Amino acid sequence: SFFQCDNAKGLKAFYDAIKYGPNHLMVFGGVCATVTSIIAESLKGWNLVQLSFAATTPELADKKKYPYFFRTVPSDNAVNPAILKLLKHYHWKRVGTLTQDVQRFSEVRNDLTGVLYGEDIEISDTESFSNDPCTSVKKLKGNDVRIILGQFDEEMAVKVFCCAYDEEMYGSKYQWIIPGWYENLWWESWINSSQCLSKNLLAAMEGYIGVDFEPLSSKTNKTISGRTPQQYEKEYNAKRGDGQSSKFHGYAYDGIWVIARTLQRAMNYLNATNKHQKIEDFNYTNHKLGKIFLNAMNETRFFGVTGEVVFRNGERMGTIKFTQFQEQKEVKVGEYNAVDDKLVIINNSIRFQGLEPPKDKTIIQEELRKISLPLYSILSALTILGMIMASAFLFFNIKNRNQKLIKMSSPYMNNLIILGGMLSYASIFLFGLDGSFVSEKTFETLCTVRTWILTVGYTTAFGAMFAKTWRVHAIFKNVKMKKKIIKDQKLLGIVGGMLLIDLCILICWQVVDPLRRTVEKYNMEPDPAGRDISIRPILEHCENTHMTIWLGIVYAYKGLLMLFGCFLAWETRNVSIPALNDSKYIGMSVYNVGIMCIIGAAVSFLTRDQPNVQFCIVALVIIFCSTITLCLVFVPKLITLRTNPDAATQNRRFQFTQNQKKEDSKTSTSVTSVNQASTSRLEGLQSENHRLRMKITELDKDLEEVTMQLQDTPEKTTYIKQNHYQDLNDILSIRNFTDGKDGEKAILKNHLDQNPPAQWGSSDPSRTSKDPIEDINSPEHIQRRLSLQLPILHHAYLPSIGGVDASCASPCVSPSASPRHRHVPPSFRVMVSGL
Repeated sequence: SFFQCDNAKGLKAFYDAIKYGPNHLMVFGGVCATVTSIIAESLKGWNLVQLSFAATTPELADKKKYPYFFRTVPSDNAVNPAILKLLKHYHWKRVGTLTQDVQRFSEVRNDLTGVLYGEDIEISDTESFSNDPCTSVKKLKGNDVRIILGQFDEEMAVKVFCCAYDEEMYGSKYQWIIPGWYENLWWESWINSSQCLSKNLLAAMEGYIGVDFEPLSSKTNKTISGRTPQQYEKEYNAKRGDGQSSKFHGYAYDGIWVIARTLQRAMNYLNATNKHQKIEDFNYTNHKLGKIFLNAMNETRFFGVTGEVVFRNGERMGTIKFTQFQEQKEVKVGEYNAVDDKLVIINNSIRFQGLEPPKDKTIIQEELRKISLPLYSILSALTILGMIMASAFLFFNIKNRNQKLIKMSSPYMNNLIILGGMLSYASIFLFGLDGSFVSEKTFETLCTVRTWILTVGYTTAFGAMFAKTWRVHAIFKNVKMKKKIIKDQKLLGIVGGMLLIDLCILICWQVVDPLRRTVEKYNMEPDPAGRDISIRPILEHCENTHMTIWLGIVYAYKGLLMLFGCFLAWETRNVSIPALNDSKYIGMSVYNVGIMCIIGAAVSFLTRDQPNVQFCIVALVIIFCSTITLCLVFVPKLITLRTNPDAATQNRRFQFTQNQKKEDSKTSTSVTSVNQASTSRLEGLQSENHRLRMKITELDKDLEEVTMQLQDTPEKTTYIKQNHYQDLNDILSIRNFTDGKDGEKAILKNHLDQNPPAQWGSSDPSRTSKDPIEDINSPEHIQRRLSLQLPILHHAYLPSIGGVDASCASPCVSPSASPRHRHVPPSFRVMVSGL
């Protein structure tokens, strides 16, 4: 009756047996869980002990509700300790459950939760379903559940594995553990009810592990019946013939032996304690004998065909087997002995899809995205070459600092430009040091250091360049500044002021909101080596709370500095002394640096998740900007000094002088600034003055020679008249070149106009009767001619070289006066001062 699973019929059959049948000592049987539970709950009223060989429902394990119920088959909950042992064996500490909404499966899941609690195994997700398991399967995947403990029947199992295939929850990364009591080839009966192909279903099922009680023991020991489990199975199959086999036959066989041993133990107990009472005296109201039967069954223990038979609170402590679905068939891979609490895995029987058992979760291995060592080495080598070049420019600048070309270009400022470039180069080494080279604390320190070095290096280089350009602008464009001395100390002060602003910004930045090491985590990536792990890239950054604000302040200040440099370069573009004017090269530097910084900053921001690309761009921008700036400043000087060292200071001197005169005519102000520019100009004028002085010295010698000839040879008068008048014109032209004033030239010209060359041949009318030659060459005439000519010559050239003796100045006091009315001294003397 019990097999009909009808509660009413089962209960009626039980009552009829009690009422109409003989006195029953025990009840053996109960397959349907519902019928068995109803009867087991009422056995206490008749003091009857029930032994079931097929009821596995966990509900019957409640001893408060079913105190007289025993079973030789392990409960469905008996698999949970076995599952716990399997999880520990493979070090799975994170699982998820997927349960069909049926009481039987829900009870197993609840018991499993209690078993796993406190065992350091986390149930990360618990999902249940009624008809469609796909939503629950998707949630399990979303929660990264890799070990799934399922409780569902065969029909739902087909649907579950179809959903698992669709969600790709199978293979080397996942392990399914489900009930193992399904019928052989169970999936074929339900494949048509699903929407997936058979091959897809089998692919998803491959490797699942089934857990169920062991039908027969695998040991070869003799049982209580004298047969081994193998002998029993052979005999059973022989007697069964073609009849259907039940997996419970071994438990039914051992159940008969349990009842026999229980009755034997009870009789032995009665014989030892009460000789007058027998088991035949039992009736449904005999509570004492009922208790004796209950205790005797609870203490029964022997080795049967299903293994060690022993009860613990009415529950069979049996053997649990593990099977694995391999190539469309189930293969036994291990067993768990509940009595010894021991798990045995058959050697090399379990086949996992991967090289190793699946991980209980996605193993996230954080991997620092670091800068490639070869890339760092290459860029470091380029940086070292740049520093060597900067050192060569520094050596060139120091060695030739006294050369006019270098001296005019402010060697101290050039040294600062080189220093700024080398600091910028040095920052590249620090930008390439990340967590793979230094510790976290050191990296945080480097965040501040490299920012300071790059900022100070930039300001030093361009500040020095703009400072010396400002000096050129101040000399040639600002009228008021032309009368002041602008020394290198003042330029150093300007650069120092720029650096002071930098320091104020950097110190406030460091004190208020210092840079910290932050770690940015990116999406997980598959392992390139194919391992069952996921790589989570992490990247170190130097950031703070208000990073945008501080960078905006720094960029604004540097931008204003660049604009100021562009303004100075534009204003001094017409200054024609190459040694002074670097405006063209400054403009080129500002253009290249500005464009490269904008491009580099944008690309660096876009590639912040790729440290190799970001470092390469930043390093190349710094190298390019520093190199192009140093080359534009020093290479032209190096070439000029090698080819024509005076070209930069002399080739455009006259053009410069003419341009300056135009400016002077507009402003009515002379350029007298004592600085390197005016010094160069003064040196040029002194050189020209020296040449003119040499010319005047030669003319003095010629004049002296002519004078001596006039005193000795009267016939030379004609020679003097014809040749030395031309000398006077030469002296006038020399004087006119060395002094731009027209007043003095006018004095001499008026003097010559009043004393024309014809006077050399004129004579007094009172002496016309004498011989003309004798009258002209007389000592009186010669003395008069010399007394008039020599002062004129002295007044023509001496003011340009130093002055005129007072004794020689009197003849020129009144240019309009006639020489005939001047006082003629009895003797003459030539005095040249300042030569």
